[in-house]
Amino acid sequence: MDTHPSGSRWRSKLHEVIFEADTPAGKAFDVSLLVIIVASVLVVVLESVPSVRAEHGRAFWAAEWTFTILFTVEYVLRLVSVRQPARYARSFFGIVDLLAVLPTYLSVLMPGAQAFLVVRALRLLRVFRILKLGEFIGEARMLILALKASVRKILVFLAVVLVMVLIIGSVMYLVETPESGFTSIPQSIYWAIVTLTTVGYGDIAPQTVLGRILASLVMILGYGLIAVPTGIVTVELSQGRTKTVSTQACPNCGLQGHDPDARHCKYCGASLEMGPLL
Repeated sequence: MDTHPSGSRWRSKLHEVIFEADTPAGKAFDVSLLVIIVASVLVVVLESVPSVRAEHGRAFWAAEWTFTILFTVEYVLRLVSVRQPARYARSFFGIVDLLAVLPTYLSVLMPGAQAFLVVRALRLLRVFRILKLGEFIGEARMLILALKASVRKILVFLAVVLVMVLIIGSVMYLVETPESGFTSIPQSIYWAIVTLTTVGYGDIAPQTVLGRILASLVMILGYGLIAVPTGIVTVELSQGRTKTVSTQACPNCGLQGHDPDARHCKYCGASLEMGPLL
C-alpha cells in the first residue's frame, strides 16, 4: 500500500516529464535539453582553440560549470524518477549521462580532462525519441544485433590478418635493406599494416624489384580484405528483420526499445502503464 501518495504522484509526474516525449511538458524538456547539449559541446570545441580561449577563457569556464551543474541535477532527477535507479545507471544512456558530467569534476584534479566532455554529443541521440522516429531506433537495434552476431567471425578474420602482416613484414625485412627503412621486423610489420589497409603513408617504401613485387601483391590483397568484414556484417543484416519499437520508457528502470503493443518492460518485467512509483 502506498503510504506516500503525494510523493508517488510527484515522482510519476517527474518521470513523465523527463522520460516521456508524448506530452507537451516532456517534449519541451527534451527540446530544451538538446539545446543545452549542443551549446555545451560548442563551448568545449571553441575552448580548445587557443586564440578564442585566451580571449573568452573565463566565460567558457563559467559556462562549462553551469552546464555541468545542470546536467548533474538532471542525472540525479532521472535516477530519482525510476523505481530501479541502478538499472538505469548501467544502461547506455545512463552511462552517457554520467560521463557527461564526470570530466568537469575530474578536471579539478587532472587539468585537461574536460576535453572528454565531447561525449555529450552522444546525448543528441535522444532526438530519435523526441521526434518519434521509432523506426530509426528499430534500425539501430538491428544494426547492433548484426554487429554482435559478427564479432566472432570478425575476430577470426583479424587474427588471420595479424598472421599475414607478421609473415609479410618478416619477408620484407629479409628482402629489403635497412637503408630503405626496413630496419627491423616490427618496422616491416608496420609497413605491411599500412600497405595492407591501403593507407599508404609513404614514409617507408621498398627499393628492390622483389620488394616492389611483394608490395604490389600486398596492395591488391588489401582491396580484397576490405570487403570481408563488410560482407560478414551485411550477411547478418540480411538475416535480420526490421522491427518497429516505441519510444516509451519504462517507469521502473527507465530503459526504452519496447514493442509498440508491449504492456510490460522486456528488461525488468514491470508494467509500462504509469502507476504509483513506490
